Amino acid sequence: MTISSNAAVSQRRGVHVALWALQILLAAFFVFASAPKLLGDPMAVQMFDLIGLGQWFRYLTGGLELLGAIGLLVPRLTGLAALGLAAVMVGATITQVFVFQAPALAVMPFALMLLFLVIAWGRRRTIPFAAHRAS
Repeated sequence: MTISSNAAVSQRRGVHVALWALQILLAAFFVFASAPKLLGDPMAVQMFDLIGLGQWFRYLTGGLELLGAIGLLVPRLTGLAALGLAAVMVGATITQVFVFQAPALAVMPFALMLLFLVIAWGRRRTIPFAAHRAS
């Protein structure tokens, strides 16, 4: 093995470890973020009343967040989970800007969306429809 191939292996290992750390942190965050929605916390109920789609949407959002968090920790599902959570964050960003008229609060879901896209890119080999292109 040459020095350059050792460096490449070391760099790939570093990226792999960094992605896992990010996946674990975001999974924990979204387990906790889903709980108020799924358990009917009064603030979550009120927030989803303001959105105007009904409480079924609160359960859907909480369920998608929880399933996405679990998926981030399952190697075969990581890429799809990250894409799904990125889509949820697109919805959250749009909701903050247009429904709640609070563009400053849209920064957080937008940043999370970007992080999920980074994970999806890094784990693109686990995405079935992208796997044949990543080879």
